[in-house]
Amino acid sequence: MTKRMLIVSPHTDDGELGCGGTIARFILEGYDVQYVALSCCEESVPEEYPRDILRTEVKAATKILGIDDPILLEFEVRKFPRYRQEILDALIALRNEIKPATVCTPSSFDTHQDHKVTREETLRAFKQCTILGYEQPWNNITFNTSAFVSLDEECLQKKIDALACYETQKERPYFSSDFIRGLAITRGTQIEERYAEAFEVIKWVLR
Repeated sequence: MTKRMLIVSPHTDDGELGCGGTIARFILEGYDVQYVALSCCEESVPEEYPRDILRTEVKAATKILGIDDPILLEFEVRKFPRYRQEILDALIALRNEIKPATVCTPSSFDTHQDHKVTREETLRAFKQCTILGYEQPWNNITFNTSAFVSLDEECLQKKIDALACYETQKERPYFSSDFIRGLAITRGTQIEERYAEAFEVIKWVLR
């Protein structure tokens, strides 16, 4: 892989949940990692919070991972199928601007309607790129663990600290440090490492 990556996150937090440790590791190793959230989910923010709170939270979270300026778009949450062409156009614009070699997106096994559209339009937009599908077990009935990225304690802790920035999401069980660490231990055990994140190889391009 060349050292330019794009993380495609349907909503704020998906990228961190699926590959936050990988983001932290590759940035520490000198990769240029860019992050786009297609929706800041204003329609689903709990009433006690400001409508734009997820913008603040995602900026804080990605900064911990090493990303200073995430790209935040405004597609309406849970309605991505309506905006398929507009999402494709936005991803093509990012492809032309960033020119990534590797793109991380939701996996082929993700059942969320917005995640499915994101993955499908990522495939259409980034035909010349390696595409890896990140794991989100709460949306996956099954998952093809065909690639692994080993993590050390520093990178895993950065992922945990990043997710702790999401005050609005703290009640979700998959945001707990125990869950994040447990999954990382499981994936690490599969490759005889301490921690890891797993990916589906959707497409692998070598030049």
